[in-house]
Amino acid sequence: MKRIQRRTLVATLATASLAVLLPATSFAQKPIVLGFSQVGAESEWRTANTESVKASAKDAGIDLKFSDAQQKQENQIKAIRSFIAQKVDVIAFSPVVESGWEMVLREAKAAKIPVVLTDRSVNVKDDSLYVSFLGSDFVEEGRKAGRWLVEKTKGQSGTVNIVELQGTVGSAPAIDRKKGFEEIIKADPKFKIVRSQTGDFTRAKGKEVMEAFLKAEGKNINVLYAHNDDMAIGAIQAIEEAGLKPAKDITIISVDAVKGAFEAMIAGKMNVSVECSPLLGPQLMQIVKDVKAGKPVPKRIVTQEGIFPMETAAQEFPKRKY
Repeated sequence: MKRIQRRTLVATLATASLAVLLPATSFAQKPIVLGFSQVGAESEWRTANTESVKASAKDAGIDLKFSDAQQKQENQIKAIRSFIAQKVDVIAFSPVVESGWEMVLREAKAAKIPVVLTDRSVNVKDDSLYVSFLGSDFVEEGRKAGRWLVEKTKGQSGTVNIVELQGTVGSAPAIDRKKGFEEIIKADPKFKIVRSQTGDFTRAKGKEVMEAFLKAEGKNINVLYAHNDDMAIGAIQAIEEAGLKPAKDITIISVDAVKGAFEAMIAGKMNVSVECSPLLGPQLMQIVKDVKAGKPVPKRIVTQEGIFPMETAAQEFPKRKY
């Protein structure tokens, strides 16, 4: 009996000595460090996207280094360079605009830090500069908006005058949502975009630009196509202040399908919103884990989305998470 106790004591002491000699990292694996550069906080959509990324990183046990670019490309480039200097494991970012990324992405590649694009893509000659792009098909969102309008005005004679509130100049959603929408409506000459200007994806700018459209075009505007809900909600204020009824005097088509859009539709002030989900966090963290583990990941991962006309808004609203 004493011999067994002595052996147990020796084994215990040996284990304790080993624990002192070996660093703690041998027992606990270091968390993955992710550097994430966000566009900013320009809309309800972006706020929900940021919350999704932060919460999902926490749930996944990923150490998140977060940077807000305040809608400026130079801030994002600085953030990416800072992540490279910190030797993070993976860099992810939602690019403010499509072009101007070659140099900084080459720097990340030279440092052997994989880059994942979220929400928006980049325009680079060498697509090996990033490992994957997770996000919506913005061209298809524009097509959905166009198809809804074609269906809504079927059998209607006379010109349909459209004003367009574009997103941030040079950004992927602004370029692609315009392209997809025009691709559908160009088949019928009755559709005419009479004014098109950026509202920079913000509510305040959406209101300001819509006021200018109303001054220029008066009651000749039949349709507003806004590249996001925040600009559409700002434009609704301008329409009401001009003594017109949104969704009746002017048909309002928007993109994102945030809660604010559903509230506007329930109030009868917006006709339709095309969904663009901001809840990319869980998918992004899975990609980050796979990339770090050396697993192959798809170059393009498209999020699944729908379209919500005002008639379904009250029924769908309780299910919305953003």
